[in-house]
Amino acid sequence: MLSSILPVLPYLLGGIGYTVLITIIALVVGFAIGTPIALARVYGGRLVRALALGYTVVLRGFPSLVVLFIAYYVLAAAINLPPFLAGCAALGVCSSAYQAEIFRGAIQSVSAGQMLAARALGMTRGQAVGSIILPQALRHAIPGWSNEAAVVVKDSSLVYAVGLAELMRRAQQINGTLHQPLLIFSITGVLYFMLTFATNRILGWVEKKTRIPEMIEAR
Repeated sequence: MLSSILPVLPYLLGGIGYTVLITIIALVVGFAIGTPIALARVYGGRLVRALALGYTVVLRGFPSLVVLFIAYYVLAAAINLPPFLAGCAALGVCSSAYQAEIFRGAIQSVSAGQMLAARALGMTRGQAVGSIILPQALRHAIPGWSNEAAVVVKDSSLVYAVGLAELMRRAQQINGTLHQPLLIFSITGVLYFMLTFATNRILGWVEKKTRIPEMIEAR
């Protein structure tokens, strides 16, 4: 059984790079959208907060695969968007709703007294958020964001449905030839585990390196 998969193993492993690239782009898109949404949830007016809340509630209620199909069959066709970018954008938009909630909680975990102190020093609200609140909040958010990153790694497998040759798609193609689903998909599952494990370890290292001194003393 193992001897039959060895010749196609390099092709399967080649999907790892595709999966990592999809994950990185989706996380960046989610971060770029989720951060302003989180700020709107905390500092926006009543209407802005309501719209930001509606955005997160609606997207968290939609299956990622549905958003992916909408992006692929509707958005990509309307503006001639390549399938790869459509898949990354769809996963990023889905992730943005969860990232927004992670960042909202992190922002609210920063003492309100710091905003008052910044305003007392003559800073505008925007300056205080950008220079004092947000840098701390992003560091607070790393543990939650690490979990979301692991979810996006696994959700990247959904793009197989639109024909992108990432890890899961390649596993299906190999299985269609060899007809050994238990072996092939077990190996694929181990590869996804290694990717999520590595993601969590890397972000755990980043958390330790960027941890606020007060948090270290508290522990």
